Amino acid sequence: MKQSGEDYLESILRIGRERGNVRSIDIARDLQVSKPSVSVAVHNLQDAGYLLMDGHDITLTNRGREIAERVMERHELFYNFLTGLGVNDAIAEEDACNLEHALSSESFEAIKGFVEKNLVK
Repeated sequence: MKQSGEDYLESILRIGRERGNVRSIDIARDLQVSKPSVSVAVHNLQDAGYLLMDGHDITLTNRGREIAERVMERHELFYNFLTGLGVNDAIAEEDACNLEHALSSESFEAIKGFVEKNLVK
């Protein structure tokens, strides 16, 4: 899956946790993209089996939720690690977003294990 698709799934998961229901306008605001862009992405993700639409409400399928949770876990670990090192919040946010997509599962698990063993109290 492409980075943009993962970003959409992560956004849907985050919004759903914060607000309960997710609409296209919420995703557009969260990702700072146009509503037509969201419409195209949502349609493609629905066709691929990652989400469902019921009227205006958007929900993740189990498959979509698995990807979104994986991406969110990566994002949170990198963001917390970088801010813990003293990196500015805005830079840490941007770098975490890039890193969450760039590393293999093997490298991520190694970093996660190191952080949990050595840095988490």
